[in-house]
Amino acid sequence: MTKQPPSNAIVWHQATITRQHREALNNHRSSILWFTGLSGAGKSTLAHATEERLHQMGCRTFVLDGDNVRHGLCADLGFSDQDRIENIRRVGEMAKLFIESGVIVLTAFISPFQADRARVRSLVTEADFLEIYCDCALEVCEGRDVKGLYRRARMGEIKNFTGISSPYEPPVNPELRVNTSELSLQASVDQVIDLLKVRGIIKGF
Repeated sequence: MTKQPPSNAIVWHQATITRQHREALNNHRSSILWFTGLSGAGKSTLAHATEERLHQMGCRTFVLDGDNVRHGLCADLGFSDQDRIENIRRVGEMAKLFIESGVIVLTAFISPFQADRARVRSLVTEADFLEIYCDCALEVCEGRDVKGLYRRARMGEIKNFTGISSPYEPPVNPELRVNTSELSLQASVDQVIDLLKVRGIIKGF
């Protein structure tokens, strides 16, 4: 699906209330936390647990979850390479709107292709995008397989399944690599929170 250039009749409307106003009200910076990894690597679990910790700290947050987004925003997309690319493009644009709203947005998507993740990064400033790689061995992900997806993919029932019949390209230089094969959930959340503090996204907590 090719992105069409905007019509000459469409003009960007500059808001009176800016991102900086919203961040000042929230008492924290907004940012995109992009959780990536294989199915079963713990992306959604870690994203939601991190959001819970941030909520307890008084931060304004929202999680964009891969499965949930495909029930609405991306319900018309399949799992071909082109549909995966379009899925991430839409999510990236949505995440960009969230950071303009002053919110810390956490996204949990396999997002298997490096080029797609780089494209989302390019939508915002370098400081606004934190790639968090949920690094988990394939055999561990398969062992978890709570949805039975790997089993079905091995049987040929699911086509283009990442890690089995479709490739996953691990991040080369993520802002954070979390070994979700070995670390506890709370220890993993601690690593994400520490990153946010180091980057100055949250302060005074």
